[in-house]
Amino acid sequence: MFEKLFKLSDHQTSVRTEVLAGLTTFLTMSYIIFVNPDILSSTGMDRNAVFVATCLAAALGSAIMALVANWPIGMAPGMGLNAFFAFTVVAALGFTWQQALGAVFISGCIFLLLTVTGIRSWLVSGIPKSIRSAIAAGIGLFLALIALKTSGIVVDNPATLVGLGNLGDTGVLLAILGFFVIAALDALKIRGAILIGILVVTVLSMALGVSEFKGVFSMPPSLAPTFFQLDIAGALHTGFLQVILVFVLVEVFDATGTLIGVSKRAGLIEEGKPNRLGRALFADSTAIVAGSVLGTSSTTAYVESASGVQAGGRTGLTALVVALLFLAALFIAPLAASVPSYATAPALLYVAGLMMHELVEIEWDDITEATPAALTALVMPFTYSIANGLAFGFISYVILKAVTGKFRDIHLATLLVAALFVIRFAFFPH
Repeated sequence: MFEKLFKLSDHQTSVRTEVLAGLTTFLTMSYIIFVNPDILSSTGMDRNAVFVATCLAAALGSAIMALVANWPIGMAPGMGLNAFFAFTVVAALGFTWQQALGAVFISGCIFLLLTVTGIRSWLVSGIPKSIRSAIAAGIGLFLALIALKTSGIVVDNPATLVGLGNLGDTGVLLAILGFFVIAALDALKIRGAILIGILVVTVLSMALGVSEFKGVFSMPPSLAPTFFQLDIAGALHTGFLQVILVFVLVEVFDATGTLIGVSKRAGLIEEGKPNRLGRALFADSTAIVAGSVLGTSSTTAYVESASGVQAGGRTGLTALVVALLFLAALFIAPLAASVPSYATAPALLYVAGLMMHELVEIEWDDITEATPAALTALVMPFTYSIANGLAFGFISYVILKAVTGKFRDIHLATLLVAALFVIRFAFFPH
């Protein structure tokens, strides 16, 4: 059955190899079932319902990837966009989480349309590589600030804007320890390093009496508090133009970059030969729409899937194993509820550091490329908004290219996005 469905022999793999690869991928990305509820519950969403929505969205997305694209790529709610959802759209802009889910739904539909019509490939090829790299690095900086703030390492300071927290605080010390545990284990190539780090801090905090143990296994909690709670009509508010634009842009670049990177490593994309990238992107956009209905931020392909590819995963059977493991995770809700925020913060900080690697891809010798890229990355954390970083990056790119006589270097897609952000600042400044 598996041979017929996934063409294992064509990809020179076996059921055993694919199952081990799926387990490997799951271990490296399963931290999301602890981190995502922690981030999204800050908006007022029910933490247990978000936990269920996260597991179901990841299972559904991975299963669609397995059966539609036959690629070994796991999917789950994406890091970065969950922070944008919670801390920018809801906390800073003041929209409800129901409206934010509506915006995710609309962005998923737009992504689906862009993929089916072929506009997505035109859009991706038209955005400068330096800006694309800066978006990933900027989201990394944004996640780092959130992690440092959540853990108590960085605190508010009226005189200097930010300052150093109390390093003698138990939560802060546990967060620092968690970060080094994750970094050391990952450096030693131990699979599931991030997950182990989260669990070590959680167990230690319970042993020290700082947090409460709520159990390990139970029947899955109710999904009702978030299921079909999206407010699509509310998301059509004029102020949501930039929110939807950011969701679409980040989803498109994130998904495309991850899918191409991981599939190339697996030998699934060869120059001049037909491939299943279109199907994979169709699976990605479908999962975004489904996730918003379940009650979570944008679902996307996980770069951690590279660990499964490294372990020999070559087909959708790897992704199907990931999907089944996320379904099994539904039964550890009490454990997820026991994880304190200072246990997930080090995971967030470590992922942020990994995303900073994208800075090496920027053409630092060309000012017209480097300056917009630097602005993109820096403005995101300092204005607490991915949207503002994108806006500063695209607008400055067009201006610098135009005034230095390089207007022909500007792709129509870049010009269009920059114009949309100018309209946003001119007519909807808040």
